[in-house]
Amino acid sequence: MAHMYMMANPGMPSYPPGLEYLTQIDQLLIKQKVELIEALVGFESNNKYEIKNSMGQNVFYAVEENDCLTRQCCGPLRSFTIRILDNFGQEVITVSRPLKCMSCFFPCCLQELEVQSPPGNVVGYVIQEWHPFLPKFTIQNEHKEPVLKLQGPFCGWSCLPDVDFEILTMDEVSIGRISKQWTGLLREIFTDTDNFGIQFPMDLDVRMKAVMIGLCFLIDFMFFETNN
Repeated sequence: MAHMYMMANPGMPSYPPGLEYLTQIDQLLIKQKVELIEALVGFESNNKYEIKNSMGQNVFYAVEENDCLTRQCCGPLRSFTIRILDNFGQEVITVSRPLKCMSCFFPCCLQELEVQSPPGNVVGYVIQEWHPFLPKFTIQNEHKEPVLKLQGPFCGWSCLPDVDFEILTMDEVSIGRISKQWTGLLREIFTDTDNFGIQFPMDLDVRMKAVMIGLCFLIDFMFFETNN
């Protein structure tokens, strides 16, 4: 019986090119790379990330595409396009976030995300749900049909060493998580570098795995990136 969260069908491979490796894994580590000038001066340069498997091997690289003025004026609120490349430099996933103000009091300001793979081919969306205390999101497929949910902990947790966002089926069964991992006190004081871990079912459709990677970046910008 197929799971309601879009189980991959091994007999009918229909995943986007470049995502084949995602069929073999159930967890990823996303590590932000800090450039020296940002750590010393406090100016944001384009965010760059390494995406690794559980053995620490690089699977993908990601880079934010943005200009200096947008980064400095809008800070964590800024719109962004993040391009995710494989080890051969081919762009395999594109993550786009439109510019919207963030406020828990105005439903019109809720965040959205679009994920494409390959670029130009939409595979899913993330839509923030309004809630006064909990970070809540709905993950949609390319037809904007709800497939999964993501829920974070109660407000006031951003100072905690580890923060878990639960990946849930539409009937509220936990199947994985996105975790923000503490990188050590001294490092946290001088930089805003964050490490994130993603755990999902091995048989989850690779398109939804790609959307989860994009959702991780949205969580980082919304809740953990400081406004310099």
